[in-house]
Amino acid sequence: MSAGQPTVLVVEDEPAQREVLGYNLEAEGFRVAKAENGEEALILVDEEQPDIIVLDWMLPNVSGIEVCRQLKTRPDTRNVPIIMLSARSEEVDRVRGLETGADDYVIKPYSVVELMARVRAQLRRTRPAAAGLRLEFEDIVLDAETHRVTRDGSEIKLGPTEFRLLSTLMEKPGRVWSREQLLDRVWGRDIYVDTRTVDVHIGRLRKSLTMSGGTDPLRTVRGAGYSLG
Repeated sequence: MSAGQPTVLVVEDEPAQREVLGYNLEAEGFRVAKAENGEEALILVDEEQPDIIVLDWMLPNVSGIEVCRQLKTRPDTRNVPIIMLSARSEEVDRVRGLETGADDYVIKPYSVVELMARVRAQLRRTRPAAAGLRLEFEDIVLDAETHRVTRDGSEIKLGPTEFRLLSTLMEKPGRVWSREQLLDRVWGRDIYVDTRTVDVHIGRLRKSLTMSGGTDPLRTVRGAGYSLG
């Protein structure tokens, strides 16, 4: 798995459905975590920090609705998109799911192709660089599809790690990212990298962005991490 892959948490108690979803999401290039009940889902959300959650309504013990409610009331998870899956097709059920905080509602049986499209749509909203979109911040333009960065019209040469760092920072300007969060997003969770490595690559990114005399857009927040702007 490559670093920086968006992570989808699939919460589904039916093994066959869980495997089909996981297989198709991995084929689309996502990193997949799986939970078979609501309690496990709440644990995995903290461990995996998913970018998107595909959540079945009918789960043993803790229902999908309750999982959704809890996640949307937490400051650290309220912005994670949730796509609710349900056999309940009545309007009142769709309304309940959406009012609980679900970002999308898909009725079973569903088209896997359509569900993948809905996942990508949510990703474009929350991880635009991972979806290949163009990002802009002040005079910096990052084109994720062509892998090009310009500042004030001049192209900036970045290594792959610095490019992923800048992509992450540009997706949410002003947000302070801890070194651990940047390690997860940029290097991936499957390898060990010392947190001091983040400082080294931030230094390289700073040098590249200011090489032509521009001001430094990166901000170091003592004891917390880094942000753009």
